[in-house]
Amino acid sequence: MPTRDDAWKLLCEFTASESLRKHALAVEACVRAYARKYVSGIAAVPVAPTQGRQDAGDTEELWSLTALLHDFDYERWPNTEHSPTEGHPFEGSRILRERGYPEEMIRAILSHADYSGVARTTPLEHTLYACDELAGFLTACALVQPSKSIHDVKVESVKKKLKDKAFAKGVNRDDVRRGAEELAVPLEEHIAFCLEAMRASATDLGLQGTASASR
Repeated sequence: MPTRDDAWKLLCEFTASESLRKHALAVEACVRAYARKYVSGIAAVPVAPTQGRQDAGDTEELWSLTALLHDFDYERWPNTEHSPTEGHPFEGSRILRERGYPEEMIRAILSHADYSGVARTTPLEHTLYACDELAGFLTACALVQPSKSIHDVKVESVKKKLKDKAFAKGVNRDDVRRGAEELAVPLEEHIAFCLEAMRASATDLGLQGTASASR
């Protein structure tokens, strides 16, 4: 399987936007944290484990790269009309196949777009979908803090902002809620888990902020 360096170069090749790159890193942080949680046995996976992949390191690497590249083609082929055959994520899937990425990863990326027609059935697919919109929303919540720090974002404030349709209008609230349901995790718990994952990568995400959060 290609390395993370390969995946990062591919992302940067097709994505010039710093905010889109940071989004990829945020989703990667959340999905990677879930991979560690599942393979460590701390929590049950949402559906039956992926067959034939027992090594924890392999699982974490696969999940991490899938999350990092889930939107790498979006800037060039945004597919705002939600075509079921062209644009994002179909162009990206074609490129990934050409460059030797595994089908398990490609299928997960296709499945995170409801309009693709690819049903989510594996833990990776459910997790990518669950983390995608929420990571974007948590980033928005951090950037409106006076400190612009993810450390200052609280679960209760996230839940309140989810109800405010004027805030971060581009984030689909139904997708956020459905994602938690697919993981069989309470929404509040899912938010808290992703917050912790993003806090651990705050510097890379540009969300360390200008002031230390009070803990």
